Amino acid sequence: MTIITEKERRDFCIECRKETRYSLQKKSIVKNMRDKNYTFSITVAICAECGEEMNIPGLIDKNVREIDEQYRTAEGIVSIEDIEKLMKIYKIGKAPLSLTLGFGEVTIPRYLEGQVPSREYSDVVKAALTSPAYMKQKLMENREKLTDAAYKKAIAAADSIESLFSVSDKILRVIAYVFEKLEEVTPLMLQKLLYFIQGIYSALYGKPIFAEDCRAWIHGPVYPEVYDLFRDFKYNPIDDARFALLEGTEEALTDDEKRVIDLVVNTFGMYGGKVLEKITHNEDPWFEARKRYGDSIPSSELLPKERIMKYYIMINRKYSIDTEEGLQTYIHDMLNKAS
Repeated sequence: MTIITEKERRDFCIECRKETRYSLQKKSIVKNMRDKNYTFSITVAICAECGEEMNIPGLIDKNVREIDEQYRTAEGIVSIEDIEKLMKIYKIGKAPLSLTLGFGEVTIPRYLEGQVPSREYSDVVKAALTSPAYMKQKLMENREKLTDAAYKKAIAAADSIESLFSVSDKILRVIAYVFEKLEEVTPLMLQKLLYFIQGIYSALYGKPIFAEDCRAWIHGPVYPEVYDLFRDFKYNPIDDARFALLEGTEEALTDDEKRVIDLVVNTFGMYGGKVLEKITHNEDPWFEARKRYGDSIPSSELLPKERIMKYYIMINRKYSIDTEEGLQTYIHDMLNKAS
């Protein structure tokens, strides 16, 4: 891909009647679509000499994409990318997907070419994208419209996804919010962040943030269900098509829950998984299991929520972990202890 630098931005200006430098800027326009006015932000090229707009190659196509994306966002309509993710998640082609969802055979192909779905059809696609159970139901409802090969491949994918997402809605919301805040999350890092979120939230509010039990594995605290769910995701889970199943779930978190997650992300989230592992290895909840079993800690060894909460209540008294400053001091002291 060719990257155009500021110095290379030159084209013919019809006002100046010569080749001039230009800059790309944003401009608001009002456009009527389906009897309703919308304000869109589009990219324009401005001549550096006369200040007029220039028509540079590719700009009209870019504006069309910008308007399409903003319109779909404003109306809550699924994007072409969403439909492509759905096809990838369930290993299904565009025509079979159309039939599965109860549409005409050419409906999804037309959407992929740029036609904007109705709100009704968009909601069906959204439901299939966010609920493996709903997609499975649609596959069974329209079984006779599909070839055996297409049905078996898609239903197997649906079964796989449904079994993966067997954790609680709350922990999924927490994970989605962590992913939203951090660009890259390794499986090891995610496990430790969930443990810190659970400990700090329970210390500050007197109850766990999610119901899943933590286990004392050799590499520190682990939530086995989450391990099974994300062990084959990429380091940046947002790049995985299956992340679409989590999108929007973080909106259901309370302000207190988001506050604690923000505290953890802005402090512990600055470190990699191995560094976070060192911290947990020096904390009482995991260290007690290590003293009991040595390097042979059984994967079934429970780290009770009460033990985690008790430890972080003690830490809160000493460090005031309801602030980033307090948590940074705690992290600093624990890393010094580990070195």
